[in-house]
Amino acid sequence: MGKILRLVLDVLKPHNPSIIQMADELSELAGIEAVNISIYEMDTRVENAKITLEGSDISYDTVQKVIGEFGGAVHSIDEVVAGHMIIEDAKTPQDPLA
Repeated sequence: MGKILRLVLDVLKPHNPSIIQMADELSELAGIEAVNISIYEMDTRVENAKITLEGSDISYDTVQKVIGEFGGAVHSIDEVVAGHMIIEDAKTPQDPLA
């Protein structure tokens, strides 16, 4: 069975705890080798974060639980890569020109 190697999440979280604390906690989970968290929108009490996780066997349920413990909620799963290796999106005619 394939394993999740990359997970990109759109997360709403309170300002505190910080993304440093959240990244540190997520990076300690089994199967996760790297964590990147970027804030792309801030409000008075909350912030929207893009969380990218890479590893050898990521457990979405465990990641979601940790995010919840930090007061956050997953809005959407924006990308999943599973299998035995990471592949990037292939360009298709439907993709907008950049």
